[in-house]
Amino acid sequence: MDLLVKADEFEKMKMSHMSTSDRVKASRHAKELVLAINEIYKKTKDSKLMDAMKRITEKKKKIDKRLKGRLTV
Repeated sequence: MDLLVKADEFEKMKMSHMSTSDRVKASRHAKELVLAINEIYKKTKDSKLMDAMKRITEKKKKIDKRLKGRLTV
């Protein structure tokens, strides 16, 4: 399960002091990981894969929130 190792590395990656381009790259990498894990999950229905996808998605949401900034009214 090379994907789970990559997912674990992504989760441990520090998010502080990232430039905007680093955040964009991290967001795209997260999307690639989730889609790749999802293809395997469809066949195996392994709960470990679903848990990994959820953790990656949480981190991706935090990255995306930082990229888009806060909405002001």
